[in-house]
Amino acid sequence: MFHVLTLTYLQPLDVIDQTRPAHLEWLGEQVEAGRILLAGRVESQTGAVVVTGDMSAEDADALAAADPYTQAGVVSYERTSFNAGFRAPGV
Repeated sequence: MFHVLTLTYLQPLDVIDQTRPAHLEWLGEQVEAGRILLAGRVESQTGAVVVTGDMSAEDADALAAADPYTQAGVVSYERTSFNAGFRAPGV
């Protein structure tokens, strides 16, 4: 299963940005490990979207719980899981 993790910011951007360096470092590690395929802020800057690699729902929830944003209490995560029946080559 793949998962779309939708983050909603619970604090203003200036508060979010205090944790952003740790969050970006964590994202880089997850991308390098293949656990995250895509990530970025939404256009409105009220949250972000993360698309995971193929993993269980439990692993996706654990991934969200390990995010420095989650640990700082500045975001909430919502998970939408899907079976990737159609994939680009190499995904």
